[in-house]
Amino acid sequence: MFGAIGDPTRRAILDLLRQGELKAGELAACFPVSRPAIARHVRVLRRAGLVRERRAAQARIYSLDPQALATVDAWLSPYRLYWAARLSDLKRLVEEDDGG
Repeated sequence: MFGAIGDPTRRAILDLLRQGELKAGELAACFPVSRPAIARHVRVLRRAGLVRERRAAQARIYSLDPQALATVDAWLSPYRLYWAARLSDLKRLVEEDDGG
């Protein structure tokens, strides 16, 4: 999963799908690369469980699968606590420096 979201184009695809469903052509039109290149990125995201595909007639419609992102969120949770503590330490240090 982390390999799938490590690529900036794939993260941009997820950002677009966060706003709602898009047809394959609409999604590809948002990027300055070929449709096959976007199709490969979408395939990686689908295999990682981050994107769903449904068909309506001949159109492929993609949507975000938020359940898969819960795994990423759970992994990041301890790091948020770590950074919050470090930022609090930094704030305290700066405030002590300003007061002295």
